[in-house]
Amino acid sequence: MTDPRHQDPEDRLPVERAVALGTAKLMPDIDRDAGWLLTLDGTPQSYVDLADPGHLEFEYVQRIAHLVDLAAPAGRPLEALHLGGGALTLPRYLAATRPGSRQRVVEVDGPLTELVREALPWPDGIDVTVGDAREALAAEPDASADLVVADVFRGSRTPAHLTSAEFLREVARVLRPGGCYAANLADGPPLAFARAQAATLRSVFPQTCLAAEPGVLRGRRYGNILLAGSTEPLPVRDLGRRLAADPFPARLVEHEELAGFVRRVRPVTDADAEDSPPPPAGAFSIG
Repeated sequence: MTDPRHQDPEDRLPVERAVALGTAKLMPDIDRDAGWLLTLDGTPQSYVDLADPGHLEFEYVQRIAHLVDLAAPAGRPLEALHLGGGALTLPRYLAATRPGSRQRVVEVDGPLTELVREALPWPDGIDVTVGDAREALAAEPDASADLVVADVFRGSRTPAHLTSAEFLREVARVLRPGGCYAANLADGPPLAFARAQAATLRSVFPQTCLAAEPGVLRGRRYGNILLAGSTEPLPVRDLGRRLAADPFPARLVEHEELAGFVRRVRPVTDADAEDSPPPPAGAFSIG
């Protein structure tokens, strides 16, 4: 396959390949000369612009990027652990905005990783391994990461073993003091899964917040929800401003409002953890 970084935009063709978890497609963006969309069984997984890693097509990725931008002084390298890889959108973003960062990515689908390696090569400083996210997390040294990002979907659902308090205690162990955890999940009305995940996060991290589009928070539709946790205060004021200024604004929920959101919901444990709910038909599918 021709390296897409040096390919004439008019010569770019879609790539389809069977991978471990289904059928992956890489489709060129006709509006951006170096943009590629990765789907798995028709569900969008990642968008990458090889010429501009700062271009984040998916709103939820932009929200995580806002948090990462504010988590440490601009340009300072970070030690980051990414659970879930896809086409490595956020690792590429960190490599561009925080040169010198050391990043570890864990992706369960080996054939998918090979497809991305072949078609969309990633820059130095990003170490990608194939394996289960929780098993890899358990093998990480104590206090070894400034940032842990969980964006793991099998198809369109977050696996149960990545939703429990026991899992989050492992995340807290791996984070350095003041380090930040960010998780992308998806839910719809009545937001039972999101409430349980927020309650679980609050049981492990003393500082937490949640962000989503207002329509999702009101239980009107299915969509992505960002959860963040730390041992130190999160940059909620600046984060809220950035979220509100996005093309598709999100609302930040914190402190008393977040306590009200979870109400009397109990944290999830390994004993009662379940996969996130399936999306409604056609929620993300593009064919």
